[in-house]
Amino acid sequence: MRAADWDPAALPSQSGRTILITGSTSGLGYAAARALSKAGAKMVLAARNEEKGQRAVEELLQTVPGANVRFMDLDTSSLDSVKAFCGDWAASGGEIDCLILNAGISNVPRREVSADGFERQLATNYLGHFAMTGLLLPYMRRSPDTRIVIQASLSHKRTQLHFDDLQLENSYSPMVAYSQSKLAMLTFAFELSRRLQDTGSEIRAIPVHPGVAATEITRGGDRANPIVRRFAKTMFGLMGQSPDEGAWPMLYAATSPKAESGVYYGPSGPGERKGLPDEAAAAPYAKDEANARMLWEISEELTGVRYLS
Repeated sequence: MRAADWDPAALPSQSGRTILITGSTSGLGYAAARALSKAGAKMVLAARNEEKGQRAVEELLQTVPGANVRFMDLDTSSLDSVKAFCGDWAASGGEIDCLILNAGISNVPRREVSADGFERQLATNYLGHFAMTGLLLPYMRRSPDTRIVIQASLSHKRTQLHFDDLQLENSYSPMVAYSQSKLAMLTFAFELSRRLQDTGSEIRAIPVHPGVAATEITRGGDRANPIVRRFAKTMFGLMGQSPDEGAWPMLYAATSPKAESGVYYGPSGPGERKGLPDEAAAAPYAKDEANARMLWEISEELTGVRYLS
């Protein structure tokens, strides 16, 4: 299943497709948006910082003259923001051909909570995306080419879902919180694919991970140690790859006719740290259907968003 013949510099034409990416003002999301714009897609950059968003749009227009791109404000850590965003989308009446769930934070040194009272990494990386997907699903084009691309991480293997303390109120660790949020994303992706197929939907749900890439995700919370940030980015750069290369699995899942629903893709090199996309190794825990059903039920309860029931 290795995409050895896939050329990231020669994506198939994306003309006529509307692609929405969360967390797309820098790093992997911006790299993917630039590549997809070059291929002719109509791009929507969704992120929480309007100033950075408008700057990303301007930079993208300079890089890809004539690109069809706009910014929309979205903070995935806030259910009010997610619902407002989806309401604005509903009012526009546009169909979505590809939804890429990429926004994320890590390296939050001490436990922080979102406006909704959820552990901040879980809220930003997972719960907001769960709610957003359910609310936007009615606006996704009914076609085999329609994709939901879900960004996971190699770190999902470092933990399990703490159903007895999902918000990590009793025992918080920055890495456990991040790893749990990414395990939740991967578990969600597999379950979403199963539920879409059970309802006869042609939409593909495809999880991916970037390997090891030097991005800004380690910016973490407002109190994140800047020395830790710089060290992490330097080490990731030495061990892994650039954001452009880290975006390859995301681009493969979003554009390749060969990308399959419910198949996990990541870099094909040693340790899945870098390289062209290939089928990636998921922890058995992520594929456990009982865990997935429990996570789904909890996520519906926490977010108030119910779908595909």
